[in-house]
Amino acid sequence: MFKALAAVVLFCASLPTHVMGLSAATNDAVSATSNDAPNQVIQWNKTLLVILRTPHSQSASLHPTRSFAMMHVAMYDAVDSIDGGHALYRVATPFVSPQASKEAAAATAAHDVLSTLYPSFQSQVDAQLQQALSEIPVSKNKDDGISIGKIVAAQIIALRGHDADDPTPAPYIPSGEPGNYQLTPPNFAPAQFTQWAKIAPWALSKSSEFRPGAPPALNGDEYTKAYSEVKSIGFIDSTTRTADQTVIAKFWNGNIQDYWNEITQTAALSHQLNLTDSARLFALVNLSLADSVIAFYDAKYVYQFWRPVTAIREAADDGNPNTDPDPNWLPLNTNTAPDPSYPGAHSAISFAGAEVLRSFFGDQFDFSVTSEVLPGVVRDFHSFSAAAEEAGLSRIYAGQHFRSDHLAGKELGGNVGTLVFKSLLLPRRPLI
Repeated sequence: MFKALAAVVLFCASLPTHVMGLSAATNDAVSATSNDAPNQVIQWNKTLLVILRTPHSQSASLHPTRSFAMMHVAMYDAVDSIDGGHALYRVATPFVSPQASKEAAAATAAHDVLSTLYPSFQSQVDAQLQQALSEIPVSKNKDDGISIGKIVAAQIIALRGHDADDPTPAPYIPSGEPGNYQLTPPNFAPAQFTQWAKIAPWALSKSSEFRPGAPPALNGDEYTKAYSEVKSIGFIDSTTRTADQTVIAKFWNGNIQDYWNEITQTAALSHQLNLTDSARLFALVNLSLADSVIAFYDAKYVYQFWRPVTAIREAADDGNPNTDPDPNWLPLNTNTAPDPSYPGAHSAISFAGAEVLRSFFGDQFDFSVTSEVLPGVVRDFHSFSAAAEEAGLSRIYAGQHFRSDHLAGKELGGNVGTLVFKSLLLPRRPLI
């Protein structure tokens, strides 16, 4: 499968849209390689998605946004070491020939990161690298590109090596107080990623840089409204949730970072980005996704706010006379994501990715999204922000989150995406 993926020709007609954030070279040529050459950035993004969708491929203690960021930052630094049009993320490679093969550098960097992170996929990623390199003529430029890719990948792997220092995160011990997160019925899964806010952010100065204010007080009007909404619309047998809202809830009920990487693929292909611009775009998107996850886990475990299923079942003890309990309430998806409710992860990740894409291309863009958990269903959007909004609201319809979780996640993700786009991988100033 992987070898076949590497050989697929990727082609899509260009939209007549002014593309923001692209290198100057894009105005003169759609691609830095031949028209038939596959875009290595997109090819390896597809490969990582296949790996992550393989059961048991990912360590439960390492969030997959880390893998996306590591691979795409390595590809970006490898390509930009040769191109030189933008600031590097971290790795400066000495004595780089501007004639070195960017395709070889990108493919080698991606291969070396993935083979380190996922050793059980060694043969598949080896085959994909062999296929990618076979399409590049034998030359010193090719050899130089391979060397650059290896150097950059090794340094990115070393840079993030400490992320895996805590393979058994500390268990979460609930207090049992009203409003405090409890392990949720019916499966009572252990709380996940309790340590994730402690790892080094990629762009933020600290994990709490954009920490939202506290969730609404249990006895206030904001909480009462949010409670009543999710109790009604998110119930497994809700009579107020529309058929379309039910589809939306199920459609987005997958690994949300996967959706935004596929949306990024769609945008890059539709605008026919060259390798250099693709490397920068995917690095920016995945840096924003990775840091939004670090940031929302900081807030989740600081506030430790209960999930709707707990809140609704235990409403008799919340001190709010306007929240009627239902001891048998379950959300649409039956099980609840095993971490505190505030802020919403889908909202934070979606608005982080959408903010980068909006800043890069402009918000208005017609595209379709497929679901990794609802086969055959396609949803159409006219803007990145509209897709992000629907993804965030889907968690209310699914009974997973309060509206206050969505709003806090939306603001957090947007702030992260803005910071990443405005502070990293910026165009170099021309020499005077």
